[in-house]
Amino acid sequence: MADLPRSAAGRRSPWLIASIVSIATFMEVLDTTIANVALRHMAGGVGASQDESTWILTTYLVTNAIVLPVSGYLATALGRKRFYMGCVALFTLASLGCALAPSLGLLLVCRAIQGIGGGGLAPVEQSILADTFPPEKRAQAFALYGLTVVTAPAIGPALGGWITDNYSWHWIFLINLPVGALSLVLVSVFVQEPPAVQEDRRRFLAEGSGIDWVGFGLSAMALGSLQIVLDRAVIDDGFWSPLVSWLTVLCIAGFVLLIPWERRQARPAVDVRLFGYRSFLAACLIMFLVAFTLFSTTQLLPQLTQELMGYDATTAGLTLAIGGIGTIFVMPFAGKLTTLVQPRWVILAALLWSGGALLHATRIDLTMSFWHVSMLRVVQVVALPFLFVPITTAAYIGLPPDKTNDASALINLMRNLGASVGISVMNAVVVHGAQVHQNRLIESARDTNPLWTEHLRQTEQALRGAGLGAWEASQAALAQLAAQVQAQAQVLSYMDAFWLLGVAVLVLWPLVFLMRDVPKGAGSGGHG
Repeated sequence: MADLPRSAAGRRSPWLIASIVSIATFMEVLDTTIANVALRHMAGGVGASQDESTWILTTYLVTNAIVLPVSGYLATALGRKRFYMGCVALFTLASLGCALAPSLGLLLVCRAIQGIGGGGLAPVEQSILADTFPPEKRAQAFALYGLTVVTAPAIGPALGGWITDNYSWHWIFLINLPVGALSLVLVSVFVQEPPAVQEDRRRFLAEGSGIDWVGFGLSAMALGSLQIVLDRAVIDDGFWSPLVSWLTVLCIAGFVLLIPWERRQARPAVDVRLFGYRSFLAACLIMFLVAFTLFSTTQLLPQLTQELMGYDATTAGLTLAIGGIGTIFVMPFAGKLTTLVQPRWVILAALLWSGGALLHATRIDLTMSFWHVSMLRVVQVVALPFLFVPITTAAYIGLPPDKTNDASALINLMRNLGASVGISVMNAVVVHGAQVHQNRLIESARDTNPLWTEHLRQTEQALRGAGLGAWEASQAALAQLAAQVQAQAQVLSYMDAFWLLGVAVLVLWPLVFLMRDVPKGAGSGGHG
């Protein structure tokens, strides 16, 4: 297309390209959420302890976080299509290695390689979409792409639960092989490397500025350390752990050194100067917030239903899958609405809805039916398409055309960081909150409390009526009430988590006013 010199479609339909490049990200996001559900099964299969098994997730997240911010740099240096196909191939082959791994060590190596391949997929795909569609049509393109990012985390737990309950954990990796192969064939045949993008690479190599090894190193140190801290903080007793403490120091030092270094580089590995564009900065911050709430609740809800309501992995996953189906239906409307209304107004309305939905979720109790739990999830996630699509659309407003690779890398980094920070912080809130609430409830469980003594007496009488002796009934009644106190404390801690998430969303909505309007009838040449 003459007016889109950076388009990857060539003479073909851009919608065909959008569909093709969405395949690999769906595979990668789906695989991540499936792995979360199958963690215990994988640990048993390779003889790992429960504590060691968490490294199966951590190694992937660490290498994924390291590659994400530099993927734009690598795509420019190696060629966008070549880099993308390399990432798909690496992820697919590593999936086979994970499925065949006979030991924990080899599984961790393959998971790390998977993370390297997965880290480069989403940024390049979004860069391709931003270059292949003019600004006024990007919202609908990102709506199609958004189906992969928003629905895969919802479908993953249900599919993972079903696979692990009925087959073997190996299949959560083996199912990637045909999907990866299909993606490689379709990308090779249909996705073009336009002359303008080839010229970017020639100019990059001709400048001979060399690889920004210092930027790579500082980014890897900061983000790798941060990811390990987030994953191990609750498990290893927070800053009492020497590992967590030292990695926190490395993380802070990495970020403090990285930002001024990259600002001085002609070709930075991580182009932090993009945060100087206010729409891009606002989009990144809101994307962080959206991922924070989406992924933390994606973990909290099945955790609640499995631990306190007795759901198996498949049933717990289905509560999320129903919400995912809801997002599939509303995603096209989000794309259409974003073409008619300025993105920031769509985002504002969706943030207010999301905040209210999270506050509504504080009404949880252990007597809820499956459908009640599922509807709570539907109300939470129905606004997600009206966040993801306009956020991604607004992120590229005002950016230079040759910065789409770097911009896509950074906004996906913010999404991943939001997910990691959200899961870590909300897990800490639940664990700490349960302890606080249990202590308070125990304080009220005294002989001087008439409600407590009456409840205890009635429980003892019921147990004696069931045939227990006086002493056995007394002990069983105390144990039963202690279990009820513990369960109630845990429920209250989940209510705290949903309340904090809702308040955070409602407090931070003014960020939308940093965003610029999408120019009407803008051409592709200036990205707005």
